[in-house]
Amino acid sequence: MLEISLGFSLIALLFTILNNFSLITPRIAEQVKEKISVLVPLRNEEENAVAIIETLAAQENLSHVEFLILNDNSTDKTYELIKSTARGDSRFKIMQGSALPEGWLGKPWALAQLSESASGEILIGIDADVRLASTGIAAAVTAMHKNNLDFFSPYPSQVARTFSERMIQPLLQWSWLSSVPLAIAKRSTNPAFAVANGQFFVLKKSALEKSGGYSSIKSEVLDDMQMARVLLRNKFKGTVGNGALIAQCHMYSSWQELENGYAKSLWKGFGGLFGSFIAISLLILTGIVPLIAAASGSSLGWYAFEAVLLSRIISARITRANLFDSLLHPISAALLVYLIIYSWLMRGRIQWKGRTV
Repeated sequence: MLEISLGFSLIALLFTILNNFSLITPRIAEQVKEKISVLVPLRNEEENAVAIIETLAAQENLSHVEFLILNDNSTDKTYELIKSTARGDSRFKIMQGSALPEGWLGKPWALAQLSESASGEILIGIDADVRLASTGIAAAVTAMHKNNLDFFSPYPSQVARTFSERMIQPLLQWSWLSSVPLAIAKRSTNPAFAVANGQFFVLKKSALEKSGGYSSIKSEVLDDMQMARVLLRNKFKGTVGNGALIAQCHMYSSWQELENGYAKSLWKGFGGLFGSFIAISLLILTGIVPLIAAASGSSLGWYAFEAVLLSRIISARITRANLFDSLLHPISAALLVYLIIYSWLMRGRIQWKGRTV
């Protein structure tokens, strides 16, 4: 058992070190001459409505850009806020979403409506809780072009304030930094290497259309990962990147929000029940077993514990997360195991933005 634990911990460390050198990190923002369409679906986002309009309005180095904002049947003040904040800026087009058709989930349907109205050659999907550097979009498009990609997902820095956020949110980036060979992923069209984040997703409209559009993922809870897989299956290249220098996102502000947020999607995150079992086993083997063994005086346990902590520290440094929180990895692993199990128990019963997911 300890030999297996040490082996997986060392593999996680090796992948993290190698990805530190091959990870795409957008820094330079050249003037983007193509027509850009930024797609922003909003449903009951009155807390983010003003800020998302302001962060988009401040974007630079975009010669031709349109900001398409869709109010997805909000029941709060979202529509009034986005309309008043964007008033006077001709780059913004405010749309009212149609009723949700049978067989569709909310976000894919919103993105489908937005993409149909988009005139740009490049589509940028942005979530309401994302905040961008002034050249964030231009830097992301520049990185996509320089790496000859058809789609690119610069992963925003995850803002974590409460203890529960700090334990869980850094695992988002660590999970792929420690398990996906990114040097291969950015050159491959194998769906097994798919990694993406719908918070900030850049893709060529031609690639989307040739891959079947958003109807190809209409019922997918993890729309971002599934879209990446669809694009790769259709022989388009793309991957994830480190967007910590150009974007940040504050997803949740309480344990209840975080628990519900992960419950709606984690059960789909590992490809099914067997994949979830494997993920739980790996979390226990690399996050919990090493600490117990180390506390019992096992040298193998200490080596495994040190390896996984080092991988977390490297990941935190890359993604601008809290380095100290990396030392609490066993707590993070235990909480994520709980969330995976809870997600399976609650699948199809979670209320999110007023809809059952």
